[in-house]
Amino acid sequence: MLGFVPDEVRLSAFTKDDEGKFRAAINGKAYRQCQNYSEHDICNWMVPEEDSNVFCQSCRLTEIIPNLSEPENKKLWFRLEQAKRRLLYTCISLGLPIVNRFIAPDTGLGFAFLKNQETDQWGNELFIKQYVSTGHANGLITINLDEADHSMRMETREKMGERYRTLLGHFRHESGHYYWDRLIANRPEIGEFRRLFGDERLDYMSAMQGYYDNGPAENWQNVWISAYASMHPWEDWAETWAHYLHMVDTLETANAFDFSIAGNLIANPATKAKPQNNAYTSVSFTHLFNDWCQLTKVLNGLNRSMGHEDAYPFIISISALDKLRFVHEIVMKNSHEVVA
Repeated sequence: MLGFVPDEVRLSAFTKDDEGKFRAAINGKAYRQCQNYSEHDICNWMVPEEDSNVFCQSCRLTEIIPNLSEPENKKLWFRLEQAKRRLLYTCISLGLPIVNRFIAPDTGLGFAFLKNQETDQWGNELFIKQYVSTGHANGLITINLDEADHSMRMETREKMGERYRTLLGHFRHESGHYYWDRLIANRPEIGEFRRLFGDERLDYMSAMQGYYDNGPAENWQNVWISAYASMHPWEDWAETWAHYLHMVDTLETANAFDFSIAGNLIANPATKAKPQNNAYTSVSFTHLFNDWCQLTKVLNGLNRSMGHEDAYPFIISISALDKLRFVHEIVMKNSHEVVA
């Protein structure tokens, strides 16, 4: 049996000892399967034997799951939890604070996976009684279940005129809003944030209405990392944060496969080491970004050879690069292990 061990940030094989306990091959410690692993096969994270919680560190963050009496929902729930675990893996590797809302009601992180309410039909027209908006509020990240349905997500992508829309991207974007509250708001860093991203005190609802009425700023490619980022400083931060997580996770994966370009190994930005030995302190952001540019050229070239769209349809302006560097500095400054 295989299981992910959060305290080691590694996947491990497990065998049962004479007492029937699962022992991890990587450290010999005893663990239990998360209840969502043993009962639903939705999760693959393990729980230390001494931990009284039946759920793993990932699943205990999920406060609302889909209605499992609907057959399709289990598959969609699996995709949601899978994307969430990848987000959490990167956050743990970066040493970002992660604590659930039961332990820390004011600063904790939680997830709710909700579906639009049943539709009413009038003639040939269908009406949604209540639409679920993907978003973040007070530490709770809500994801519309439709985003886990590939065909529906692609339909939305086409309607919105987006070149890039993924389930994992939603998790990374919304986590950006959560970490803005934790790492930027009411802290000295707010001044530098406003210099780079703008004043977040700008009325959000008016900015959103303006964006959807008129579209993005005409020169958005020269200033923002995406069209949506031009809506409001909060969205600019969340888009940039998500992009940074895209970058470091992909670089780490390439490094794990010993990927090299022109004989040079791709930098490994994320690490399972303790913060004081964190590879981020020895690999500069400039080094990471240069390797990222080289790697994305290869990714796009490979995709084109297979007849697919570019895996990385972005061009990073100097302004967007400065914002990415700021995100990197914020992450480095706040890297410590808090997972509960």
